[in-house]
Amino acid sequence: MRPIRAVPFLAATLLATALGGPVPAAAAGGVQGHCARQERVRVPDAAFQESACLPDLTTTGLAGTRYTDMADQAGLTARGTLTPSGVPGIQVDGYFPDSSRFNNTNGRRHDAQFVIRLPDRWNGGLVVTGAPGTRKQYATDKAISDQVLARGYAYAATDKGNNGPDFYRDGKRPGDAVSEWNTRTTQLTRAARKAVAQRYGQAPRRTYMTGISNGGYLTRWQLENHPELYDGGVDWEGALWTASGPNLLTSLPTAVARMLGTARDEDLYSVGFARGSEFLWPYHEQAYWGVTQKIYRAEFDPAYDPRCPGASAGSTPEQILAPCASDASYDYSARPASVRRAVARVALTGRIGKPLITLHGDLDALLPKSADSDMYARMIDASGRGALHSYFTVAGGTHVDGLYDTYPDRLRPILPCYRSAFDTLVSWVERGVRPPADRTVGRPANGDVVNSCPLATPAARAAG
Repeated sequence: MRPIRAVPFLAATLLATALGGPVPAAAAGGVQGHCARQERVRVPDAAFQESACLPDLTTTGLAGTRYTDMADQAGLTARGTLTPSGVPGIQVDGYFPDSSRFNNTNGRRHDAQFVIRLPDRWNGGLVVTGAPGTRKQYATDKAISDQVLARGYAYAATDKGNNGPDFYRDGKRPGDAVSEWNTRTTQLTRAARKAVAQRYGQAPRRTYMTGISNGGYLTRWQLENHPELYDGGVDWEGALWTASGPNLLTSLPTAVARMLGTARDEDLYSVGFARGSEFLWPYHEQAYWGVTQKIYRAEFDPAYDPRCPGASAGSTPEQILAPCASDASYDYSARPASVRRAVARVALTGRIGKPLITLHGDLDALLPKSADSDMYARMIDASGRGALHSYFTVAGGTHVDGLYDTYPDRLRPILPCYRSAFDTLVSWVERGVRPPADRTVGRPANGDVVNSCPLATPAARAAG
């Protein structure tokens, strides 16, 4: 979710090639020179765009400027995360035509905003992502953009077309807002590929889709529905939507009921919450469970309780985060068929068309792994696409890496495992090196857990 400054810890947590660095643009068939061809970059179908030639496209260079938003990244990475810097190039900010106005980044008050970054030293690839939670286009600058830019990739991110705790108010029919997420991601991918060709003189040789949480859902959906646009993807704890369940609306009502004293711990275990994650539940009661249930229920099932959240999720942090009392007894299976039809519009099938690597923490207390990525892996296998999927459970991983700073003795950040997974995907796609077997990545007893995470065991690496 997007950060809300009035809540102390919530403000900090809520709401590449595998062979080396980038090659010069000329070696990839592109055009050399700092910000060369900047004037030719015109994002197709954009209603507005502005370009800037910048000495550093990473958060090290952009922090405190209008070209990123560090507050919208709060909580996604652990303190001590090492990030590269010194990547000169072109940044293009803009938006596609849209009728909603939730995103006020740089005072634009217009949704469907995007950012495209084009490094001077290009390796021939493009990485596309969508914002996690209800955040906006700069949310994964530190977690994803910095690293892939340093490897020489062009980068593109979208705000998904609606954002913030009132995102569900976008659209006319139940499911319209989430459906737009997928449309905007496809739109940006096509536009970014053309912008890359304008800058470098050729289309990207490889395009990768990736994302965190809702961005992980987008990755799954894109590889199922538009595999022709991508060469592969990395899914970091993507949200699972299925019409018959499981989905957020089959697990979160029980969490809300526990908040309100009408459910026991055993009830949470029965809907997928992991034993051993109990120490994280008080924080999630404050920051996630209530608001997430009510805004997604309002998106797919607005008739259930029109009084809550009503016209808005709230005007103060306390109102936004508070649960609807009626959600404690929400029973997705008993709701009208129209609700399942709304979810079906955005549902996943498991029929991926390109290689996908999934990571999920075993202590995720928002999207329980057993009700999410475990199920999605089974859906992929049932669809006969198992050979295209690799799945890693991160022991000690939870939904946002920022919680590691509070519980360094119990958690580990997923970001370093994600970086390893991205390199593994590149080796798989570009060199035919299959990933290690599906496994749990154990939490090491020592070493730099914030910045290191080999996915293979020593024996597997030696065998490879």
